[in-house]
Formats: sequence, structure tokens, C-alpha cells
Amino acid sequence: MQQVPLKLPESDPARESLGEDAWLDVIQKMDEVYARLLTDEVALEQKNAQLEASQQLVFSLLSSMSDVLVATDAQGLIEQTNPALCELVGCSDEALMARPMHQLLDDREGASMLMGMMQRTHRLRRGETVELMLRDHTGQAVPVDFTVTPRLDGRRHCVGYVFVGRPTAEIKRAYQQLHEAHEALKRTQQQLLHAEKMSSLGRLVAGVAHELNNPISFVLGNVYSLQRYTERLRTYLQQVHQLPLPQTTMDLRRTLRIDRALDDLPSLMEGMQEGAQRTADIVNGLKRFSAMDREDIGRVDLSAVVERAIRWVKIGTAPDFHIEWHHQSECFVNGHAGQLLQVMMNLIQNAFDAAASVNAQLPELRISLSQRQGQAQLHFDDNGPGIAQVHMQHLFEPFFTTKTVGKGTGLGLSISYGIVQQHHGTLAAENLSQGGARFTLTLPLAA
Repeated sequence: MQQVPLKLPESDPARESLGEDAWLDVIQKMDEVYARLLTDEVALEQKNAQLEASQQLVFSLLSSMSDVLVATDAQGLIEQTNPALCELVGCSDEALMARPMHQLLDDREGASMLMGMMQRTHRLRRGETVELMLRDHTGQAVPVDFTVTPRLDGRRHCVGYVFVGRPTAEIKRAYQQLHEAHEALKRTQQQLLHAEKMSSLGRLVAGVAHELNNPISFVLGNVYSLQRYTERLRTYLQQVHQLPLPQTTMDLRRTLRIDRALDDLPSLMEGMQEGAQRTADIVNGLKRFSAMDREDIGRVDLSAVVERAIRWVKIGTAPDFHIEWHHQSECFVNGHAGQLLQVMMNLIQNAFDAAASVNAQLPELRISLSQRQGQAQLHFDDNGPGIAQVHMQHLFEPFFTTKTVGKGTGLGLSISYGIVQQHHGTLAAENLSQGGARFTLTLPLAA
């Protein structure tokens, strides 16, 4: 700054009265004022630089935020936004200025909720969180989880509100996917544990079946031989009794009840044969469960197997069982027809036993077959009481049964499970929403 000397008229009496010292004091004071002005100007430039840096920092923060931000006045008119909000709603920052916040929402209910929340926030002096539906640039409703905080001035008066929100659609979708993956992992873990348990039980059952197989074979073979010998003895004794015998022999015949014994022998032999055969069938079932017997694999028509199983169950134990089954087109899988027939019969018989336990209704079963993605899927839906949750994890374990004593061995479902696994398929159970249980059998289709 250039100093301008103070000039007084030469004839001014004041100049004549001022001494040289007074002029020096004036000049010194002017220098001090000038130096102070320079200091203030430097400080002002520094403050301006700091303010500009702060503005750049705030702008960069707002631009880098993935969350949407809206600042409004006390009446809810927009004063500041960030690029995330502008991109979401498809409007520029200038177009959003001075617009009511509720115009960004998709429904009137959300506007009422917004106004009520602002009033509560103003009264409580703290933030509040709520989910609002914003209308995006395509006109679709987007859920945004907003946190509203009041803006206070120096006197702690509310002068506006700050809305910070995050669109939750992607988060919910990711959470849903994570939840599904977690549930799938839990199911896989349970299946692995169950498979390991079944493998251990299979080895145990294999040893038991091996130990029982030989004595049962002896018993069954001897029963057939004894039946032949019995027929021969009966024929011989009948011829002998036609001869004239001494009285002592006739008395001994009556005492020992030989005639009654001969009459009882056929039924006794049949009972022994049936018992031995049933025991042999149980051993064979244990062997199949433990995968000891590997039978030949061929192309099997599932529709034909289902129809044969229905016919056999109805003829055997459930002639009044109403089964809804419509003949399907040919559906071929690779497997053994006899083993698959055993699986179908077990499932149908179990459905009848479960449905028959409900006295207020007639037992019914609905069987459906579908083919998709290289797999055949059979559903067995009964109208029984369903499966208790505590029993769900034990259905396919050997010797587990919910039937009364004498009505079930607990091997049917476990053997069926093992057979299905040998056929590279799955067997699962669940309860239907309308009541009853559903067993789902899935097998790979034949090439």
C-alpha cells in the first residue's frame, strides 16, 4: 500500500503549530494500521483457503457416499442432496432444491409416516429410523432404510433435518441368498451326518445278516426236507393203520393220539415254513440294506412298477385303500425292478398304515409322477396325521418305527432308503400344509 503524505496549505496555521515529533507519531500510527491490515488480509486468505478445502472435502464425501443423503429445512423442503440420491431418483441437484421431501416418496402412506417421524424427531431431539419407499428414475418403488436426525442451531432449536438412507433391496436380496445358502449348507451337513450314520449301520447290519444267513438257511432247508419226510410218514402210517393190528397197538395209537398228530402235522409244517421264510426275507432285506447283494441293473419302467405295487398292496392288506394314480407314459430308469418294487410297496403300505390310524376318515393316497432335468420324481401324498417333528430325523434309521409292537419291524423305510441310494437317487419326507405326509422319490432317468 502506497503512503500518501498529508499536505496542508502553506498558510495553514495548524501546520505551523505542529512540530516534527507529532508528524512522526502520525506516520508511525499509519504504519501500524497498514501492517494490521496486511496481517488480517493474509489471515482472511488462509481462512478462505481452509473454507474452500472444507467445501471440497464435504463435496468429495457427499460424492463418494453410497448412501443417499437429503438435508431439509424445518418444513421439509430440500436444501442439500448428494449424487447417490440424484442417481436414484433421476433428477439433478438443482431440480431437487426447495422441493418437499415427501414428493420423492412412492405412496401417501409413506408421506404421512415421514411427517409424523419429523415431528417426533423434533420433539425428542434424537434420530429415528424408518423404511420408506422412494420412487426411482424408472418409476418403481425402492425400499430405503432412512435415519432422520434434527439439525440444531446455536440455541438448540431445530432448523431442519438430515435424512441418511441406504437402499435395502440389494441387501435383502443378498441376505435372502445368504439365508438360502445357509439352509442348504445345514441340509447338506445333516445329509452327510445321516449318510455316515447309515454307512456305519450298514456295516453293522452286514455282519448281523451274515451271521444269521447260515442258520436260517439250515432251518429253511431242513423244514422243506422235514415236510417231505412228513408226507412219507403219513402215507406209511395210513397204510399201516388199515392193517389188522393187535389191541395193544390200537390202545397205544389212541394213547399217543397218533391220528390227531397226523392231522396237525401239515399246519405245523406250514407254520414253520412260513416263519423260516419270513426270517429269511428279513435277512435278505438286511443284506440289501447293507449293500451286500449287487443285483443286475437294467431299464425299468417306473409306471409299471407303481401299478404292480398298488395291485399287490391292495390284494395283500388294503383292499379298501383309495389310491389316486393316473397311468403315465413310459418313464425308464436304470435299476432293479424287484428292489424298486419293494420300495414302492413299502411307501404305499406305510401311507395306508398312517392314513388308517385316523378314524374319522377313509385312508387315501395320491401318487404323481413327473420328469424334469433328467430326473424322475414320484410324490406319495397321504391324508394321515403327518410326521411328528421329533421323528423326522429318524425315519430312515433301521428298527425305528412309530407303529405298535408287532405291526412293524422298522426296516421298511431304512431298506428303501438304502435301495434308493444304490440307485443314485434320493428319498425324502415332509409334511403337507393341508395335512398328511409326502414322501418324494427321485431317480435319474435312463439315458
